Amino acid sequence: MRADRLLSLLLLLQNRGRMTAAELAAELEVSPRTVYRDVEALGAAGVPVRSERGPDGGYSLIDGYRTRLTGLNDAEAESLFLAGVPGAARELGLGAVLATAQLKLQAALPPGLADRTRRLQDRFHLDAAAWFRHADPVPHLASVARAVWEQRVLRVHYRAWGGAVDRELRPLGLVLKGGIWYVVSWADGTPPGDGTVRTRTYRISRLVSTETTDTPFERPAAFDLAACWEESSRGLEARLHHSTARLRISPRAQRLLPMQFGTAGSRALEGAGPPDREGWVLVDLPVETPAVAVGDLLRLGTEAEVLGPPGLRAAVARTAAEVAERYAASEPDA
Repeated sequence: MRADRLLSLLLLLQNRGRMTAAELAAELEVSPRTVYRDVEALGAAGVPVRSERGPDGGYSLIDGYRTRLTGLNDAEAESLFLAGVPGAARELGLGAVLATAQLKLQAALPPGLADRTRRLQDRFHLDAAAWFRHADPVPHLASVARAVWEQRVLRVHYRAWGGAVDRELRPLGLVLKGGIWYVVSWADGTPPGDGTVRTRTYRISRLVSTETTDTPFERPAAFDLAACWEESSRGLEARLHHSTARLRISPRAQRLLPMQFGTAGSRALEGAGPPDREGWVLVDLPVETPAVAVGDLLRLGTEAEVLGPPGLRAAVARTAAEVAERYAASEPDA
């Protein structure tokens, strides 16, 4: 590991010029004391590292020195496909590997192109996680990823809605959606050689335990992870939306609808009727089960009125009346 760190330190100085011990320590995720020792080791190995004291000081390479040790190993080359989602790379245990791969790649570029890539990194950042939600704990992500890569059957203890279950998975791929990791598995009972691949999806944070077996499986040649995920996402959306609510919504609710209901809210607005004198419009919004829909629609507060179906309107009115009754008391119970 120290050899990898020394190479990373060398490439940092080559790519970025003068850096302080604190800056190097932050990049390498070590202490400044470790940086001091590593710089001494580079010097002992014949690398011309210059040290300058003072507020504008730091470490740099003697002008003109460049290393050509920039070949990527297998893990580094593979990690480059996660360059746009560094958080995902860290969760998969590839954070350090990705950083080294990027440094090697940058060191191999001509100076002008290398400067351009650094400017891109400074100006663009992808944060895949959703707002106002802590990331799922995924202690078993690395073991699942290994089973996916090695095409090994994975035994899991899974916390499902109806209780914990044991499953044997043939994991085909990992998906990161809105900051949440999922594993797509070949469904049990799918006969090898069948033209269609039936899959099941499991949320990795609900895995209680995992065990990678020595049993290999043959990955279906026709399987396309991206296409499979898109199809299953459409199917999930269709299953979740049990009915359609007829709403009358205010101008403010029209702004809130896409934020609170995503694509369904945007599509509802596209089909909205003409505004009345106060700017309110009629929309048809796909909703989930009545119990879920009531909570979702009440988030719009007084900016929306449910016109139908009658059962949903009655359920929203009943819940609103219960809330009003609860808050009618002057003082809450101790």
